[in-house]
Amino acid sequence: MSSALLTDHYELTMLQAALRGGVAFRRATFEVFARHLPDGRRYGVVAGTGRLLDALRDFRFGEEELAFLRENRVVDEPTLEFLAGHRFSGDVYGYREGECYFPGSPILTVEGTFAEAVLLETVILSILNHDCAIASAASRMVHAAGSRPIIEMGSRRTHEMAAVAAARAAYLSGFGSSSNLMAGHLYGVPTAGTAAHAFTLLHDSEKAAFQAQIDSLGTGTTLLVDTYDVAEAVRTGVELAGPDLGAVRLDSGDLAEVAHAVRAQLDELGAHKTRIIVTSDLDEYTIAALAAAPVDGYGVGTSLVTGSGAPTAALVYKLVARQDEEGVMRPVAKRSVGKPSRGGRKHAFRRLDASGTADAELVTVSGDRPEGVRSEGVRSDSVRPGGVRPDSVRPGGVRPGGVRPLQAELVRGGEIVGAEPLETARERHRLAVAELPATARQLARGYEAIPTVFDE
Repeated sequence: MSSALLTDHYELTMLQAALRGGVAFRRATFEVFARHLPDGRRYGVVAGTGRLLDALRDFRFGEEELAFLRENRVVDEPTLEFLAGHRFSGDVYGYREGECYFPGSPILTVEGTFAEAVLLETVILSILNHDCAIASAASRMVHAAGSRPIIEMGSRRTHEMAAVAAARAAYLSGFGSSSNLMAGHLYGVPTAGTAAHAFTLLHDSEKAAFQAQIDSLGTGTTLLVDTYDVAEAVRTGVELAGPDLGAVRLDSGDLAEVAHAVRAQLDELGAHKTRIIVTSDLDEYTIAALAAAPVDGYGVGTSLVTGSGAPTAALVYKLVARQDEEGVMRPVAKRSVGKPSRGGRKHAFRRLDASGTADAELVTVSGDRPEGVRSEGVRSDSVRPGGVRPDSVRPGGVRPGGVRPLQAELVRGGEIVGAEPLETARERHRLAVAELPATARQLARGYEAIPTVFDE
């Protein structure tokens, strides 16, 4: 399916006016960045780049799309003729998925003609704003959970395709699995799930329901024990499955109090290895509050798929440089009150202190190595986006006291060159967060974990 109509009407009217005005084919540079992080958070997480590359691959105006535009008089015939043969031929650079970002971080750079770059604004922002918001919330939940695994189970709380994207973003940030089968099918996210209250209510007794589930899925299954009386359900479950019952799930009540009671009961029954999984409108704060409870895993739904209070990453897509009448690239910037931007093509680096901990996000307009900063461990050509190797942007690849480039080449001359496995992004995120100061993992509202330093 073409992604070309996943855009706003005015992208095409701007294109039409630019074609008519003779400026459509001027070279242009657009950047995606956030002016601020939501809700006083300490860092953001880049996610959605893989989905964006898929959308760019499918960005084609076929007969069906052109017929819609013509019938609804969205643009004129010359513009339709341009769109009929349109293929993105520019270059795209960006932070790799799993990287952390901060205010002003140039997490995506699109270079091409104005005509082709302006068409991508909406699809880029719709994907990145959603996925970065979900991944950022998921990362906070993972660190609140510590070593305990988290299952993503929010499919029923959002749009059906947003649910798939959310499951992908959550896995990237460290969730162990998802309930969403389409996420498993499309992206290889591990899936998990057993039974809901409806399965228990279907049977003539809770015992009959548990027996049917055990007969089907084995004694290692997870039994939902709060449909009626929790203590009675736990007793019945162990009676049927024996001490090797895999887990019980709690979905209501005071989870900490109930978990303590259930753990004591399981131990009394000899089911010392039976795990306790808790669900019920969890977020990073309730997960952190359960740290002292005998809980072995969490299931998170609504809060995850809504970004835990920040459903968008507030990313913007701005023109920062354009070709003038003489063919020279000139920086351009907004001066709108409250919404200013910085002109010029940016390059970004993560600076590490002597202990190997990140202490600044360095952003320079020239692309040169920031003055006075060592870059040990980084090849001299890797500070240019076009020269970055995949391993040179991996956290942990730079010795303490150096800097590492954050942007990688994603699209070259219209051809996708930066696709990578989701598992690679997942591991990158683990390393990227470990590289940040300890304050980054605090849940309380506060300032960004590291400052963004601009070198004009």
